[in-house]
Amino acid sequence: MSNTYKGACFCGAVELEVSGDPAAMGYCHCRDCAHWSAGPINTFTLWPPENVKVTKGADNIDTYHKTENSYRKWCKTCGGHLFSEHPGMGLTDVYAPIIPGLEFKPMMHVFYSEKMVSVKDGLPKLKDVPAEMGGSGETLPE
Repeated sequence: MSNTYKGACFCGAVELEVSGDPAAMGYCHCRDCAHWSAGPINTFTLWPPENVKVTKGADNIDTYHKTENSYRKWCKTCGGHLFSEHPGMGLTDVYAPIIPGLEFKPMMHVFYSEKMVSVKDGLPKLKDVPAEMGGSGETLPE
């Protein structure tokens, strides 16, 4: 049986669950995530869209997309960020703190070329995203 993890927005009006294993986990340093999250680094867990299910409060979710790359979702009640759909990659990013039962095991840093904070943790630092996700796959020094 596959793993299933439950999560919710800040106020609990929206609940979701993810199942299986994430395609990737890591840290995003892009300017859009930093601006959206009001923090220099955003923690991501990427899932096939069919493995992400809203189980409560779907009518309480709003969406914004600055570009066609990311459709960012949040709770209309508390403003809590939930997930982003990335159609070009065919993946949904459920922010790691939303899934408290999932052990966060970061694999990489993406968009490290846009970093506001340097991190020395031994993980690969990608200029953008892995080649298999549509990026250059180029790594940068720590």
